[in-house]
Amino acid sequence: MLNPRDVKTVLDAKRIVEERGLSHIKVGVFDNDGVMRGKYLSRSKFFSALDSGFAFCDVVLGWDVKDQLYDNAQYTGWHTGYPDAPVRVLPHTCRDLPFENGMLLFICEFAEAAEKVCPRGTLRRVIERCKAMGFDAFAALEYEFFMFDETPESAREKGFRNLKPFTPDWFGYSMIRNSVHAELYHEILEMAERMDFPIEGLHTETGPGVLEAAIAYDRAADAADKGALFKTFMKVLAQRNGLMATFMAKWSGKYPGQSGHIHVSLRDLASGKSAFYDPSQAHNMSKIQRHFLAGQQRLMPEFLCMVAPTLNSYRRLIPGFWAPTDATWGVENRTAALRVIPGSDKSQRQEYRLGAADGNPFLALSVALGSGLYGVMQQWEPTEPVVGNAYAMKHPEELALPRTLWDAAQRLKASTAARELFGDEFVEHFAASREWEEREYRRHVSDWELDRYFEII
Repeated sequence: MLNPRDVKTVLDAKRIVEERGLSHIKVGVFDNDGVMRGKYLSRSKFFSALDSGFAFCDVVLGWDVKDQLYDNAQYTGWHTGYPDAPVRVLPHTCRDLPFENGMLLFICEFAEAAEKVCPRGTLRRVIERCKAMGFDAFAALEYEFFMFDETPESAREKGFRNLKPFTPDWFGYSMIRNSVHAELYHEILEMAERMDFPIEGLHTETGPGVLEAAIAYDRAADAADKGALFKTFMKVLAQRNGLMATFMAKWSGKYPGQSGHIHVSLRDLASGKSAFYDPSQAHNMSKIQRHFLAGQQRLMPEFLCMVAPTLNSYRRLIPGFWAPTDATWGVENRTAALRVIPGSDKSQRQEYRLGAADGNPFLALSVALGSGLYGVMQQWEPTEPVVGNAYAMKHPEELALPRTLWDAAQRLKASTAARELFGDEFVEHFAASREWEEREYRRHVSDWELDRYFEII
């Protein structure tokens, strides 16, 4: 019997379906916000899709997380009639679905014109540039997420207020919590192994009901798939246990935000050696790593909305809550936006700490990798590293990050580097989607406004 992770070709995909006697197969694509949209296909339809592709309505790339249609996008809209967009099945992404009795899942990717605005396609184009420059990119994603003793129904009945955390109080790295709830932890770890996004570390973080999972490193494209699948199926597993998991950047002003840190490194394709490691230099940083770091630093303000893509993302970017507020870097310094981690040929890397849990893994990794490669192309040099508390220091104005999603979208639209790396079509489409998000927010009256103004003004 063929193992799902040994599937590499169209013939392999057909063989494993036949071996399992499946009548239907599950397929999915990822939208602008990293939400997995999918369906079941019959065996005959799936085999046809493997051979010649199939289609999703392109509204998947033309609506927001609440299925509301963008009114400002050029790629698709009422003006195009929302036609089907071609999609290719990716045989090598085959996974077991532990909850569905032998069911298989395949990731798909938009093709042709849709590929230019497809998040997964955008990352693939960055990776292709990386290889053309002589490098192989590796990455690992870490996610913090809060768990609640709620259901989708109970959370809505409460208006998402006074929710009950899965566990009480602040208790990071708790041996008590992971022992009392060992069965759930084991379910998470087993699911991650079976679906091939293995977890290197899983522990409670600081805050009620918050966990952190560090997913094992892999080549960049596979690392993004792993991160996107982890976020999707962690929510599935939680709800199957009568719980809810949220990856909001900041669900409460009382607690720290939730990060989505990205570890990145490059290896030289010709020699197989680390392109970042040079033991003759300070902190073992090679010239390539310095240029890469400089690109990440200099372009961070321009690319911010691809890493912090929601209104809520900017609630997290405040001093003193483990989230950076300027494009700073330091050596083993967790107050900086970029953390250089000195090591060996195997472990020399840097951590893009700006990332939040609400980011689309494909786009966040596109930024972390693409901005670094651009720095290598331009041979930029970073600023001096931060030593001590980056929050307590004054930094150059050019390192300041946009404070709102709207401002971040304008910076992306005006970025020459973004258009060169990601393409005009993607930049225009994604920036428009973030402008839409900001305008949707401004249409609504918040509880804070009612409490503040209703009687007094």
